[in-house]
Amino acid sequence: MEKEILTQQEVSYRLDVMAEKIRRDLDSGERVLRVYGIPRGGVPIALGLGGRGFSVVETAAQADVVVDDIRDSGKTAERYARDYPLLPFYALIDKKGGDSCGWVVFPWEASEEASIEDAFVRLIQYVGEDPERGGLKETPLRMARAWREWCKGYNEDPKCILKTFDDGGSNYDQQIVIRDLPFYSHCEHHLAPFFGTVSIGYIPNEGRIVGLSKFGRLVDAFSRRLQVQERLTTQVAMTIWDELKPIGVGVVIRARHMCMESRGICKSGEVTVTSKLLGVHMTSAKANEEFLLLTR
Repeated sequence: MEKEILTQQEVSYRLDVMAEKIRRDLDSGERVLRVYGIPRGGVPIALGLGGRGFSVVETAAQADVVVDDIRDSGKTAERYARDYPLLPFYALIDKKGGDSCGWVVFPWEASEEASIEDAFVRLIQYVGEDPERGGLKETPLRMARAWREWCKGYNEDPKCILKTFDDGGSNYDQQIVIRDLPFYSHCEHHLAPFFGTVSIGYIPNEGRIVGLSKFGRLVDAFSRRLQVQERLTTQVAMTIWDELKPIGVGVVIRARHMCMESRGICKSGEVTVTSKLLGVHMTSAKANEEFLLLTR
C-alpha cells in the first residue's frame, strides 16, 4: 500500500489552503468563523485554524464549520451530516476528493507504526479495558506488528511466485496434487480469523511444471490479506491457470470461520468447503472425479 508521511511544512501549507477555502466557501468577509475539530484527528486541525484567525469551539452545535484530519471512508462526514445537516465538513486530507490513496501519517502521530498503535489503543478502550494496565501496555505495538505479518500478502505479487520449469515434467500428463496445505486468513467482514487447508491439483501442459513449494507461497500471498473464502479459492485457481496454462486445474478449500463459531450463531467446528475447477477439471467427469478423490 502507498504511504504518505506528511511533514510539518506540508501540514502548514494545507492548513493555509483549507483556511482560504473555508472563508471563500462560507463568504465570511470580516466575520470570525467558529470551528470544531472532530476528536481525535480534527483537534490539531482546529487548533491550526485557530492560529489562522478562526475561533475554536467545544461542540459542533456552536460551530460554523466542522473539520477533521482525514476523510477516508466518509463515514465520519456522513454521521456529522446526519446530526448537523447545515454544517459544512472539511478535511485536511480528503481521499474522496483524490488527495491520497494510501496510508497517511501525520506529524503528531510520530510514525506509521505509532498511528496504527493509536487506533488499537482506542479499540482497547472501546471494549471497556484500560490500555495502561500492565498486561495491555505493550499490546498496541504487538497488534501493529501482528497485523503487518497477517496481511503481508498485500506486498507480494502472486504472479511472480510461479516460476515454471519448461519441459521439467518430461511430458508428464497426469494429475499433480498438493493436498492439505495449511492457511490462515482474516475475513473482511469482521476481521475474524478463518483457517483450514487448501488442496490443489493440475495437469501440466507441454511439460510446464512448477516447484511444489511455490504453491504454499501462492496460497500465503492471497490468504494473508483480508479475504472471503470464495474469492481466495478463485484467486489461487485463476493464478495457476493464467501462469502455468495447464490442461486443467482444481482448488478445494476447507476452512473454519471464527466469525461464525465465536459470534452470531456460534456453531463450533463447522467446516465450509469451496472449490474452483477449470479446463478438463470442469469439462471431464473422469478428471474431476480423480481430482476430488485424490484430495479427500
